[in-house]
Amino acid sequence: MIYKPPQQKVLRWIALFLVGTFLQLLFYIPTPVLSQNSNSCSNITAPLTSEEQTYARAAWQYFVKNYQPATGFTNSTGGYPSGTLWDMGNYLMALNAARWLNLTDQADFDSRLNKFLTTLNSLKLFEDALPNKVYNAATAQMVDYGNNPLLRGIGWSALDVGRILAAFDVIRTCHPQYNEWLKGIVAKWQVARSLKDGQLFGATVLPDNKTLLVQEGRLGYEEYGARGYQLWGFSAPKAIALEPFKLVEINGVQIPVDSRDFQSTNANNYVVSESYILDGIEFGLQGELADFAARVLDVQKRRFDTTGQLTAVTEDNIDQAPYFLYNTVYANGVNWATITDSNQPYPQFRSISTKAAFGWHYLFPDNAYAQKVFDAVKDLRSPDDGGYYAGIYEESKQPNKALTGNTNGLILEILYYKARGNHPLIASGSASVSNSKPSVNASPATPANQPNSTGKTAIATPADNSKPTEVAVAPIPPVDSPSSNLKLNRPLTVIERRYAEAAWRYFQANYHSKNGMIDDRSDFKGATLWGLGNYLAALHAARSLDIITPKEFDGRTRHLLAALTKLPLFAGELPSRSYDTRSLQPVDYGGNPVPEGNGWSALDLGRMLAALYNLKTCHPEYTAAVDKIVLDWSYLRVVREGILSSATVTKEQDGRYLTRVNPEIRLGYEEYAARAFQLWGFNLERSAVGGEYQTALVEGLKVPIQRHRTDTNSKVNQYTVSNPFVLYALEFGLDPQMRSLFEPIFQAQAERYRRTSTLTASATTLIDRKPYTVHSTITGQGEPWAALGDDGKPVAKGRLVSTAVAFAYNALLPENKYSQQLLQGTTDLYNPLAGFYEGFYETTGKTAIGFTSDTNSIILQSLLYSVTNRQPLIRPTTTTNSLWWQAVTEGNSGRGLPSTATQQTKLISDSSGSYWVSDSKNTHLVTGTK
Repeated sequence: MIYKPPQQKVLRWIALFLVGTFLQLLFYIPTPVLSQNSNSCSNITAPLTSEEQTYARAAWQYFVKNYQPATGFTNSTGGYPSGTLWDMGNYLMALNAARWLNLTDQADFDSRLNKFLTTLNSLKLFEDALPNKVYNAATAQMVDYGNNPLLRGIGWSALDVGRILAAFDVIRTCHPQYNEWLKGIVAKWQVARSLKDGQLFGATVLPDNKTLLVQEGRLGYEEYGARGYQLWGFSAPKAIALEPFKLVEINGVQIPVDSRDFQSTNANNYVVSESYILDGIEFGLQGELADFAARVLDVQKRRFDTTGQLTAVTEDNIDQAPYFLYNTVYANGVNWATITDSNQPYPQFRSISTKAAFGWHYLFPDNAYAQKVFDAVKDLRSPDDGGYYAGIYEESKQPNKALTGNTNGLILEILYYKARGNHPLIASGSASVSNSKPSVNASPATPANQPNSTGKTAIATPADNSKPTEVAVAPIPPVDSPSSNLKLNRPLTVIERRYAEAAWRYFQANYHSKNGMIDDRSDFKGATLWGLGNYLAALHAARSLDIITPKEFDGRTRHLLAALTKLPLFAGELPSRSYDTRSLQPVDYGGNPVPEGNGWSALDLGRMLAALYNLKTCHPEYTAAVDKIVLDWSYLRVVREGILSSATVTKEQDGRYLTRVNPEIRLGYEEYAARAFQLWGFNLERSAVGGEYQTALVEGLKVPIQRHRTDTNSKVNQYTVSNPFVLYALEFGLDPQMRSLFEPIFQAQAERYRRTSTLTASATTLIDRKPYTVHSTITGQGEPWAALGDDGKPVAKGRLVSTAVAFAYNALLPENKYSQQLLQGTTDLYNPLAGFYEGFYETTGKTAIGFTSDTNSIILQSLLYSVTNRQPLIRPTTTTNSLWWQAVTEGNSGRGLPSTATQQTKLISDSSGSYWVSDSKNTHLVTGTK
């Protein structure tokens, strides 16, 4: 350490004092001492202007739209029923502000607060000590950050406790009739467990299920949280002290930075705006905190002066992966870092924060720069009255359309602070303020590499912790500029766009960036050709709806097409039934390696062929690449005498593996796959929809259960569900024969609802426990409304209302009252980080935990169908000279290609709509193959 003479230290402190004094004078905030009571809460000395009233109403609408009446809680982000204790504190502060700003009346206030406190008082606590870090806002269950229910929980956050304790103090002061209730809740909590050695300690659960206490908080938030504790008599003197910190020069300003950095403590020492804004509007900035806040604003102004980029940085949710970022002045040795909680950089997503801009403007109303940045965001409201967006991306200049309780709650608090004449919401003498000197030699309070929490808890996308080595696949070479000839009849509404973005999240969260593959379900690293067809259909829908850019669409499409060329073929003929999405090697449905493969599914092939055909039609630049893939496959055994057949592999008692090829007979799925094969010229008249069907009487309606046929006696999977029929209708339309099957299936479900008031959207869905797949049937194994596993055995209380089927029925039958009710019952069943859930259980109403490509793809396709004038999503091709048709024309391929270079289906329109039908003029049974 270099020795400095005492005189140099004295001169340094004098200089810092003069700079601090100047900044405090430049950014003066009035902080009068007042004795706060309920009368002072209603003392509006600076009424909101008409424009400010518009701001306040917009922010309050977020909480109106995201209110959960069963619990009294509100969603942390728009439409997502999850929340931390910090989010609950936001809501209480917003509710109090709304009352005194006359956004709600006393009756509504009391109703909301009574429900909130009733639920809060009955919450299951982590280790019976303190509230869990996060709860399901709709059910009040303890959950993890993916909103998955957990019996034990994941720990507590001391900073979040401090936040809600501050909110409790405001409520008991402004509404003293709730004081005893709040005191009872706090007394029930073991608050002392979160205090140790004068500091705040959170709790986390380690992989071995043990609980670890970890010090929480860094300069700014640590002091704010400790003041919340102090309001209720809990002392944390080390936490409320500013030490340990140092000064770092950024853009010519000395910025106070916590000395405990990520490298030494595994916790971020970020400098952001929000902690100082909260201190200012709630406690009143005093002493060195007032100086620090002035410095943090000034450095953002200086960045604007030198770069021309408006700057208002703090932590925020964002509307794309990774979904939560800390936009900082400084973090972990880096100026203007934009990072995740794990210190991963995302500078491209730095944004101007709406809440930060509001805060700085009203804390420093005479500051010209604060006015300028405020003007950039003051009208950044959702057009559907959903509240204020989180901000504006610096790089793209586009809105960050995340809607959160944090942004909107803080805006309401800020406006209430203004209406009170810039008086802090909490009495100035209620909490102490530390005046400390900076240090350059502070020792970390937490050992290196230990879990730690430094700020508000961010809900992040679940990650696969196993991190196996993935096979890398290079995308196919670039094609012509991506294009699309699909024209929308109308744009998505704001709400529809939110749903589409949520569905697309699945394909972001489960994407294998090294090889271009997508998992069929979020809890399993495997894919079938059906699932990859889902992904390709979702890609097309997301691009058509402008959810993703042309660049992202092209990159993902070329990557997937390359991956398809690398999949080992079963017997050198066709893709196997399933693959590991990391190694691209064949596996069985349990994920166990099967090096030789486990047969093929004609149904899965049909799904992929439909998606590949539409890719060629709507994006013709990929035609050559698509044709090369499908020309590698042999169709000799999958198309036989006008029937689709699938291959299975069985192990004999003597250890031999035998392949058996049998006709496909799964109702709805066979008809869908056959139509897809017909697009490529295959004659599948005996598998395509048509002929006679056996029916069963369900709710007084003749519901199809199987096709009358003589080519097989198989009874495998004899059940009727909605999935294949809604997919067929979306992609191929409803021809008269398919309509005769589709309508009784839908009507039976509507009639069951009329008779029993049980919402019914019968489908095959995946769940997170045995039997993992549930068929909620219209009729199955001879019983109406049976819930069956893949083995045909009943699943007790296993029936689900399918989210995907609800969306599809609403798209297909938008005027039908029952389809409208189905949609209303499922639209909130999504996690904005992971996609839409499979559905909810009929008997309990609980969410079925699980995410799949199938559900989220159908939702995207349903939304696309709704804005394309309800036209079939599969569009006819105009190209007949591609590699595929050239090979068919040449003949003698040895791979079972069609006998004529003509599609065996065509798109027609009549008074009932547009739909694909078998083209009988060109159809005759094939007796030989090439």
